[in-house]
Amino acid sequence: MTDLFWPGDERAGDLMSAEALLAAMVRVESAWLDALVASGLAPSAAATDLAPLVTADDLPHIAAAAEGSGNPVVPLVGLLRSRAPQPAATWLHRGLTSQDVLDTALMLALRDALERLIGELRAQVTALARLAAQHADTPMVGRTLTQHAVPTTFGAVAAGWLDGLVDAADLVQDARSLLPVQLGGAVGTLSAATELANLRGHEDPQGTSADLVASTAAALGLRELRPWHTSRATVTRTSDALVSCTDAWGHVATDVATLARTEIGELAEPTAEGRGGSSTMPHKNNPILSVLVRRAALGAPALAATMHLASATAGDQRPDGAWHVEWSTLHMLGRRSVVAASQTTELLQGLHVDAERMRATLDRSTDSVLAERRTIAGLLDKTADSDPTTYRGFSEDLIVGAVERAQTFLEENE
Repeated sequence: MTDLFWPGDERAGDLMSAEALLAAMVRVESAWLDALVASGLAPSAAATDLAPLVTADDLPHIAAAAEGSGNPVVPLVGLLRSRAPQPAATWLHRGLTSQDVLDTALMLALRDALERLIGELRAQVTALARLAAQHADTPMVGRTLTQHAVPTTFGAVAAGWLDGLVDAADLVQDARSLLPVQLGGAVGTLSAATELANLRGHEDPQGTSADLVASTAAALGLRELRPWHTSRATVTRTSDALVSCTDAWGHVATDVATLARTEIGELAEPTAEGRGGSSTMPHKNNPILSVLVRRAALGAPALAATMHLASATAGDQRPDGAWHVEWSTLHMLGRRSVVAASQTTELLQGLHVDAERMRATLDRSTDSVLAERRTIAGLLDKTADSDPTTYRGFSEDLIVGAVERAQTFLEENE
């Protein structure tokens, strides 16, 4: 699946796609049915493999029929019941509600996307740690509010990028580890499952319902959690982690695009056939990776804001519209984050640093960039050193600290 208006979308593959979500919903139904059978609430003959019963070819029908119920789970369950053998057809989905299936399926889809991001972040952290260490002594002009400020090193710049990436990676790891199942039934009380257990003569019907949740969560590899139909911290936390990534990547891309300007020329993106050209200016070599990463960074916060707005207006025991807006928003945010991650990895792994150009720019600006140094020296009636490469504060410690933190992250997330 590709998006004509989101160049690079193919980098996301099947992640967060309609096909992936459909398969995830069937996995949820299968895991719950298995739990019903294992608990004795459904007859043993109801055990069956639901996965082959629905395929991507059913997507057009499910999508069209979803308008009638407001979500795709209702037509999906209808198809499964029409194709499953008895007694599985009778017992599948019993005790669940549509939101249980779709929320849990989204958690499975998000898990795959977050795991992909963790892999991309590892590659980015590795590349940036190398750049920071390699260029610890590469002097350049530091810039603030677009103007020359005081000297720095490219290693210190890369260390700043590196800390931002590790910060984001920590949030992604947390979000990944906290993804839960959503299993609550009609109003989040598992009333149907508990009633089944009561009618079956279970001594502890509520305990049976709790065991159903635990068994399903274990089968799906998700965290066990009480129903959260209208408590949407899970999705806002994950959205915020994704935006933290695009923020960090956007910072890198903005700096690269600036330093790749023709009149600056201190950095250059990796080259690739067909990339960076113009439809009308043959001489152009545009920093397209940076442009596309910035595109994701500029668009992501609004998507996360939609998730927070939906969370704040999720009323009653099941939301009326607030829940529904989450699906496409998470789809866009998840896929666009994966695409930007892949583009940032390529950018950092192939980034060209022109150390000579950096030094030349610094040398041309020596008088202005050492103004602060002369002021500090004047306080003590001293003569300031005129070598701009020695005015770098504690940048060495900054770089060492960032690289050590990166190594710890990589070791803990092998």
